[in-house]
Amino acid sequence: MPRSANAVDFWRGFALVEIFVNHIPGNVWEQFTHKTLSQSDSAELFVFLAGWSLKHVVGPPEDPRPTLQLIMRLFLRAGKLYAAHMVIVMAAIAMLATASIVLHNPLLLEWFNASAVFTAPVEAHIGLVFLTYQLGYFDILPLYVVLLFASPFVALLDRRLPSALLPVSAAIWLVCLIGEFTFATWPTQGEWFFDPLCWQFDFVLGFALARPRGVGGWVRDHIGLVRWIALPVIAFAAWARFFGWEIDPTMVPEPHLLFVADKSFLTPTRIGQFLLLVALASVLWGPIERHLPTLGRALSLLGRNSLLVFCIGSLLALAAQILRFASRGGVVWDTVIVGCGLAILFAAAAVADWWERQR
Repeated sequence: MPRSANAVDFWRGFALVEIFVNHIPGNVWEQFTHKTLSQSDSAELFVFLAGWSLKHVVGPPEDPRPTLQLIMRLFLRAGKLYAAHMVIVMAAIAMLATASIVLHNPLLLEWFNASAVFTAPVEAHIGLVFLTYQLGYFDILPLYVVLLFASPFVALLDRRLPSALLPVSAAIWLVCLIGEFTFATWPTQGEWFFDPLCWQFDFVLGFALARPRGVGGWVRDHIGLVRWIALPVIAFAAWARFFGWEIDPTMVPEPHLLFVADKSFLTPTRIGQFLLLVALASVLWGPIERHLPTLGRALSLLGRNSLLVFCIGSLLALAAQILRFASRGGVVWDTVIVGCGLAILFAAAAVADWWERQR
């Protein structure tokens, strides 16, 4: 039976809705997502919750399950995600090719860094298989795949030396920030948009904060104090974002990634502001569950079926971008496109829930 509504599924569903809306750039509803007033966005939340969920899969360090069984289970989860990524990427390429023919516009073949698929198909398909070549707006799943393939090592360190997990992760993150180490792309020249070496810190933070002891226990015991500290910081960040104020990257000292807000490397400004935002927003689930149960159940429905919803949402967002390109957009068009897309996502999640109950 599908699990009941809960905070993790609710916030995962919230992140999925925002990802869908934000993946249709320029639409009128994009300005109502929280990235408008925040240094972070739904990507940090999505990866953080993946780490949080992993903790419940792994269990406590003293879990009696055999380690090999746990490792195989985690690798199978990663393989499932990799397969889903390959399916939606192939579908996206077909959609771009079809749109270019129907709209008589070959420039569509260059959208989202897809041109190499058509100009250098041999190299591009090798890159797609090995994740060294990625399409724009389809580049968060490769990050997620790498993190899940690394999750057995997170689980092993948590079982053998749990107190070292977060310091090791933070050290890797800091070294990569200072040295600007990341993964290169091929056959196209460039770098991964989401640097796994830095984003693993967000993943491990979610894992560590889900613990009842250690840093997770400390935060739970002092959540009131954390929220009081977070409130002025989040208010100032929202004010700065609203008025377009930001630090000039040319004026900061080296290493500059320690002082600027950069999404690819998940800089301290972004992850710090995100964690404080999580502390504030975590208080909302209780009132929503009591007073807005329909909203809680609806977003939890999406969160329970996150992989299916994410995959369908990614393709729907691409279809929406093509439709906006063909129709030139507008408030009415944007409302219809976003509304229909969300309706399809909720319907798909409901069907998945129904199928689970039948099983």
